[in-house]
Amino acid sequence: MSQENTLNSGDETTQVEAVAPAHSVFTLKVRHDNIGIITVDVVGDKVNTLKAEFAEQIAEILQQAQALSQLQGLVIISGKPDSFIAGADITMIAACHTAQDARILAQKGQSILAQIAAFPVPVVAAIHGACLGGGLELALACHSRICSQDDKTVLGLPEVQLGLLPGSGGTQRLPRLVGVSKALDMILTGRQVRARQALKMGLVDDVVPQDILLDVAIQRAKAGWLDKPALPWQERLLSGPLGKALLFNIVRKKTQAKTKGHYPATERIIDVVRKGLDHGGPAGYEAEAKAFGELAMTPESAALRSLFFATTSLKKESGGKAQPRAFHRVGVLGGGLMGGGIAHVTATRAGLPVRIKDINPTGINQALKYTWDTLGKRVRSKRMRPAERQRQMMLISGSTDYCGFGNVDIVVEAVFEDLSLKQQMVADIEHFAAPHTIFASNTSSLPISDIAAQAQRPEQVIGLHYFSPVDKMPLVEVIPHAKTSKETIATTVALARKQGKTAIVVADRAGFYVNRILAPYINEAARCLLDGEPIDSVDKALVDFGFPVGPITLLDEVGIDVGTKNNTYSGGEIRGPFCRTAFF
Repeated sequence: MSQENTLNSGDETTQVEAVAPAHSVFTLKVRHDNIGIITVDVVGDKVNTLKAEFAEQIAEILQQAQALSQLQGLVIISGKPDSFIAGADITMIAACHTAQDARILAQKGQSILAQIAAFPVPVVAAIHGACLGGGLELALACHSRICSQDDKTVLGLPEVQLGLLPGSGGTQRLPRLVGVSKALDMILTGRQVRARQALKMGLVDDVVPQDILLDVAIQRAKAGWLDKPALPWQERLLSGPLGKALLFNIVRKKTQAKTKGHYPATERIIDVVRKGLDHGGPAGYEAEAKAFGELAMTPESAALRSLFFATTSLKKESGGKAQPRAFHRVGVLGGGLMGGGIAHVTATRAGLPVRIKDINPTGINQALKYTWDTLGKRVRSKRMRPAERQRQMMLISGSTDYCGFGNVDIVVEAVFEDLSLKQQMVADIEHFAAPHTIFASNTSSLPISDIAAQAQRPEQVIGLHYFSPVDKMPLVEVIPHAKTSKETIATTVALARKQGKTAIVVADRAGFYVNRILAPYINEAARCLLDGEPIDSVDKALVDFGFPVGPITLLDEVGIDVGTKNNTYSGGEIRGPFCRTAFF
């Protein structure tokens, strides 16, 4: 390996390069002004993720940089177009067979990032795109952080969602940077923040357009050591003995009330953050590594990691061996609670024009008001500009007839559960819309084959079952019937994903997927009531077990009439523990 130990600062065009191995993820180039640029690029991967074997490469590239006698600063930037570092590769945990193995893994990450934190010249992270998990921990170890104002730029520590905690110093550096209350909120929820919010909370030092990100980061590195901004007075108050005791007491109670003790990671996060604040960095880092190792071996973490891998794998499935057809406009039939929610996620998340059809102008107005009010919350919290709300609102329009449906590519039907009405909707769309238009029914119980029974183009009829409230519930069921084409399936899945949904393709059978597994749960609760168990006891037992609400409360909120009707539709097909009880 070759390197230059003295830099040429006289020639404005000269670059002095410290050569890394061809296979290295980290490359160092030094500019004429003695600022080094470390580029992170995991070759062959769409995004950068940190792997255990990269530790030696990082140490080596830092050693190269430190050997350059005239180096004045370092900038770390991604070689990927749309992400900084998306996190650590969590398959590393599968190679850990004991808590000690996972603890050593965390200690290795801590050691490498400690070298960045202790680097003798300023190190600046230039962040564009996802900066999550280990990626944010790396950025926290830098002396300054500049990020792009692009919507793709998000920062967060999502480890708690895997039953873990940040293991490379995140639990120690974040509270000292932004204050303990903001840090606990981010670490305990896994919440991601966008650029402007990150700037406001002190997580980053500047937000700039992407095209000047590197230039600004270089200037920041040239500026030398800058004083750390003081924390807001509220955070300073909470860092004192009394404020800290009060804060941790409140956070622990709220966390316990929310998790009911089913997520050990949250308790350990609180303990580890407190340890570092009370006893100093070394004790905090030691507690962090120990907790990471122990949490990695818990069944809760194993289950959550399995769920992560399953969800990731699902994103690669189209549901059919076909390419989705291009779609540019969506129609929604019905402006009620479900129709309004579907229009909302189509316009605000998928960014597609939506045309709502309702027999009553009030229904259309309610749908428009829903999106206006929902976006209004973002405007009031400074997470959206008023002009952006107006732009998104202009994507939604409505009519009491089928005017405008001639150019929609997919129609989502969200009228009430009446088979003859839904069949009439199919006929109307086949008459008023283009021949290629897909008809997707939001039915929760009616067989899709029955809805498509009289269709002229049954291959373009499919089920697309959302859950309420649509903008909050991530799951959606895609239900093809026997004659649905593969292209229709793939296109419907693509729409759901564009709306930010987790789409699962399920069979056109009674209850589809969710209601088919919900039925025995509700029925068994009903049997308990018939056996004389009080309603409160049944609900409390299931809430204590981990369900958000009890089965009887859930049934009451959905409506016993709706539950009975759904059971009527499925009662002929489902047998055994799935069939109706005498309670209904």
